[in-house]
Parts: sequence; structure tokens; C-alpha cells
Amino acid sequence: MYPILLKIGPIVIRSYGALVALGFLAGIGLALKRAKKEDVPEDIVLDLSLYILIAGILGARLFEVVVNFSDYRDNLLSIFKIWQGGLTFYGGLILAIITAVLFIRKRKLNLWKMVDIFTPSLALGHAIGKLGCFGAGCCYGKPTNLPWRVTFTHPLSLAPLGVPIHPTQLYSSIGNFVIFLLLLKLLKHKKFTGQIFASYIIMYSSFRFFVEFLRDDPRGFVMFGLLSISQFVGIILFITGIIMFKKLKRANI
Repeated sequence: MYPILLKIGPIVIRSYGALVALGFLAGIGLALKRAKKEDVPEDIVLDLSLYILIAGILGARLFEVVVNFSDYRDNLLSIFKIWQGGLTFYGGLILAIITAVLFIRKRKLNLWKMVDIFTPSLALGHAIGKLGCFGAGCCYGKPTNLPWRVTFTHPLSLAPLGVPIHPTQLYSSIGNFVIFLLLLKLLKHKKFTGQIFASYIIMYSSFRFFVEFLRDDPRGFVMFGLLSISQFVGIILFITGIIMFKKLKRANI
């Protein structure tokens, strides 16, 4: 809708970058609050947040470029223009998890305790960041005549112009915020360490699987064109989340 929030001379503040940054800051703030209740030092949270940020951006961009390389091969410099959109969440999530596990193991911290602390922040940050996608027009939906359809008209928008489409970015933002609220509620009734993270993986992969059917941006289709790569990854994560949940629950009985 509004790819550029503010422009003062050569200084340009884009909605995508601004809202992704806001989501990250909100996530850190929540993680610090959760960590205090769990007696985890503040510097640990800040250090891990920095590593997660870097890994998340690198992973998200790498996944995007690999899946949609045809969009970048004629202009390789565009690979580095992340402020224009083009970050695939699953790629960022996977590399961020790997990085977090390595960090936590090196610091000899409780792995499941730490991921439970950060998981609500992940959902909250993602919910806010998806509003940036709406601003930039990336991750757009299929044409529709539903009453809540949206039409992008800004010439810098990444969505097709003048076409009524599903506001899939808003679907994702609302869905992630609902998941965030459910995780907060679950925290009050937590039965075992790792429960919050496993529950998030199950909830998000399920939600994302269905939203993918409404998206119309380049998806990198697999499996005879029936499922997108994100749906394929989501199925794997859903199964992983179920197994993780059962094993962690059994280990804490």
C-alpha cells in the first residue's frame, strides 16, 4: 500500500524495513521480560537476539533466492536489496534455530528453556513484520471479489497493480498475532520445557499451509504443482513438531 513511509532528500524509510525492525525490537523487549522471570541474564538474551537477527535475515534471503533464482540471475546485485522485500520466513526460521542451538550449547544453557523464552517473541515479531509485507506489496494474494479485497496502486508496490486481491499479508499478520496470544495463554498452563516451542511449530506450520493456497506471488512449486515449497517445508515441520511435543512431554512425566 505504502512502500515508502518517509523520504527526506536522499534518506528513504521504507515500510518493509521499518516494520520488520519494529517487530524485531518488540520481540527483544518481550524476550527480555520473559527471561527476567526465568532468571536468565539480560546479556544472554541480547547476544542471542543479535545472532538470531543475522541468521534470520541471511537464511530468509538465501531461501528466497534459491527458490526464485530466475528472478535474480539477470541482476545478481538485486540479491542484496532486501529492503524491497523477498525474505522467506521458513529459511530464516531454520537458520535462526540452528544458530540458536549452537549458541545455547556453547553457553551451556538449557536448550528448551531458552527456546520457550524466545518463541512468543518470534510470533509477535512476525505478526508486526508481516504488516511491512503489506506495505511493500510482497507476499500478495490471488485475485478475489470478497468484500475485504485490496487493490494496490502505488507504482513501487511489488503486488500487481489495479487488481483486487486477497490481503494475504494481513491474514498472516492476524494469524501470527493469534498464535502469539495462544502462546501467552499456554505459558500460564505450561506442563514441560519445550512445550511452547513445539506448540508454535505445530500451530504456525498448520496455519501457513492453508494461507499458501491464497498466495499468488512466485512460490517455487513442487510435487506436480500442487504444493509450494513452503507448504512442503511446513508439512515436515508439522510432523517434527508433533514428534517433538510427544517426546518432550514423555521426558517430563
